[in-house]
Amino acid sequence: MKTQAMDKAKTAASDCLYPFASTSFTRGYPSSREFQVVHNPEGEPTGIKARINFGNRTCIAKVSGYALSERCQHTFQISSRIYLYDRWFCGQLRHSCSPNAFLDTQYLELWAVAPICAGTWITLDYASTCDILDVQFACTCGAPCCKEWIKGWNEQINAEGLRFLEEKRSLGAP
Repeated sequence: MKTQAMDKAKTAASDCLYPFASTSFTRGYPSSREFQVVHNPEGEPTGIKARINFGNRTCIAKVSGYALSERCQHTFQISSRIYLYDRWFCGQLRHSCSPNAFLDTQYLELWAVAPICAGTWITLDYASTCDILDVQFACTCGAPCCKEWIKGWNEQINAEGLRFLEEKRSLGAP
């Protein structure tokens, strides 16, 4: 026999973007009610959009994942030697040099740093997520303050980045 409480609990668990039993949206974890995981034609996630409006300086979700001792794709540095692997939510957020969200790695919360309207991509500045990124890359965010080449806060621009920036300068690009 099913009860309404059991049905609600099952729906709540399935709405959460995390696959863990302990991460229900009723506890502040991201749900498909608040966020949309956008996929490309091959079915791979390409980013996350807000389904609802979020005010500036508000906690928009708790984050979760696995603690790892090494960095890889979809990890965020939470201490000098520990990385949070989160391929379900934060690992899918797009980069922007002028982000609308900030990941608080002490409390494992994602905060809006600007008003976020429904339908807007949720973005982070990847350069602020690790001392050394898994992969440096050319930025295409288009923000007025664009850094052009994204690297961790404690690493030098690699050879590929130096070539990219030199080529961009030689072409007279801003």
